[in-house]
Amino acid sequence: MNGVCYVANSSPLIVFERIERLDLLRALLERVYIPPAVRQEVFGSKPPPAWIEERLLTQPLAARIVAARLGAGEREAIALALEMQATELVIDDLAARRLAQSLGIPIIGCFGLLLRAKHRKLISAVRPLMEAMQKDAFRISNDLFKGILIAAGEWE
Repeated sequence: MNGVCYVANSSPLIVFERIERLDLLRALLERVYIPPAVRQEVFGSKPPPAWIEERLLTQPLAARIVAARLGAGEREAIALALEMQATELVIDDLAARRLAQSLGIPIIGCFGLLLRAKHRKLISAVRPLMEAMQKDAFRISNDLFKGILIAAGEWE
């Protein structure tokens, strides 16, 4: 696939929806492709927003992806990112990120997207959104939290 192409796993879509900032994802990514398992996990029987497109996998999952102890959405998102030669896979789960990186897939997570949003002046600060994500049970180590704030120029 030519051009910019983003594939997303369930958790970033759910997290940004819960903090009522799906608009940021749309502004940053414009169009997002998701596999059927992600559509089911995030939207159930409801159709996704027009800028999120479900894309069926055209090839069976590779043995290495099937063997990984990941959820269906994570496995399918990694496989779809490979098939579509995604610019980035939007994913947060550490085991899934490691597998994707080992397969040569560029990745970005929720906090990387927040940094990108600040860099593009779509938001003025990452801290309030990171704290909102934490309140919604999004786990982040203290070191990573501090590292993101330092990268954003918000560590005092």
